[in-house]
Amino acid sequence: MRLDLLVLAMTAIVSTIASAADPAVTIYRSDSDALFDSGNQPVADGHAIVHEQRTLSLAGGRETLVVDGLPTMLDTEAVAVDFGTAARVLGQRVMSAGDAGLLAAHRGERVQVFGADGKPLADGTLVAIDGSGLGIRGPNGRISYVRDYARVEFAEGSGLPGSTLQVAVDGKSGSAKATLTYPTSGLGWRAAYSALLLGDDGCRLRLDALASIANRSGRDYAGATIKLVAGSPNFAKYDRGPRVMMMKAAAAPAPEAVPEQSSLGDYRSYAIDGALELPDASVTQVPLYASDELACERRWLYETGGAWFPPKPMLEPEAWQNGGGPVQSQLSFVAAENLPAGNLRVLARDKDGRTELLGENRIADIAKGRDVKVDLGVAFDLGATRERTTFRVDKATRELEEGFRIALTNSGERAREVTLREHPNRWRAWTLVSSSAKPSKQAPDVLEFRIAVPAGGKATLDYVVKYHWSPTDD
Repeated sequence: MRLDLLVLAMTAIVSTIASAADPAVTIYRSDSDALFDSGNQPVADGHAIVHEQRTLSLAGGRETLVVDGLPTMLDTEAVAVDFGTAARVLGQRVMSAGDAGLLAAHRGERVQVFGADGKPLADGTLVAIDGSGLGIRGPNGRISYVRDYARVEFAEGSGLPGSTLQVAVDGKSGSAKATLTYPTSGLGWRAAYSALLLGDDGCRLRLDALASIANRSGRDYAGATIKLVAGSPNFAKYDRGPRVMMMKAAAAPAPEAVPEQSSLGDYRSYAIDGALELPDASVTQVPLYASDELACERRWLYETGGAWFPPKPMLEPEAWQNGGGPVQSQLSFVAAENLPAGNLRVLARDKDGRTELLGENRIADIAKGRDVKVDLGVAFDLGATRERTTFRVDKATRELEEGFRIALTNSGERAREVTLREHPNRWRAWTLVSSSAKPSKQAPDVLEFRIAVPAGGKATLDYVVKYHWSPTDD
């Protein structure tokens, strides 16, 4: 008997159960903001590997089985199905929903089409879909074009949305378990951290870590065992085009314990305790670590220029005369655990007792024991101005002397220590001639000072640097 996977006319099609039992889903970290967006336009971002079992009824011999309810964003070239000794796989085909939606994933299957009055319009194999109607091949082999239909019933599978797998097998009769393994996009996770500053004296914070899991794969995952992978493996990406679905709210029961962390090759894995419900088009959050109190450091930074040198000494008076932006508020602490990449929100309690946002930023993967540095935003109470006070060039001795005054103001209720970070950029050879405060850091490309500014007060810094160069540098 000839097996035709394109038409499926020579094989019998039998049904499967509608849903997988307790799938195991390994989800990789994703930096895609679109994946976590609450809009209704999904994207083909993210990556996950799904392991699940389906119970199928085999008639015996050669036949075609239908497995539906698979993700819309399924990687069609990497689906693996194994029946063990119950059946031998002869070939397989994935029918993707695409822009035509549910019906497109069931082309090649038997359907019954009904009108608005409930009367049947056609019964046969779905072979074509367009914006106006359906093409149905009847038992006589002739194709009918059906328009103005009200309902379509699926004789095989459940008619679930998403992709459909049609598998041609040669096997024994009876019930068989098929193990499916496939990658899919539309699933991804990232860490979500909140750091609540504690008390008025010193700097301590309480760090809470959550894993945000986005599902835009085109199917629900009920009772799923979840493993999260932190790191950045390479993935081959293909443009699967737009899909249309709506976001749902996700109500996730809290796991009984924080995830179990372990190594996975060059990456880290986190096994979520218990089973999770991952509805399609949803974002679910679960604890990643237990809350922890950590020491921290606040810093206020005023920086001018950057670590860059010109190809030859820069002697023009107007260069680097002024500069610097607003005073930036920063926070740093030492990671007590491995911190996967994600968003970190820094919070503080206001005088009314309510928790308010001080700033947020994205952090990269940070190993345990490393520094975490977060830019919070512009400090409202702190101001800085910078003016040049000295500029002399002596071309005969190949020397240039330049001085600046930086004036700081603090209109707040607490004293602040502001870090002034200067980058002497006119030439790579320079020395500090004088300064009104001792530098806290001095390197070839940076000069730093820490200046105390009293509450409601002012402070200034004056410094002079001298550049020198050789005749070969002219």
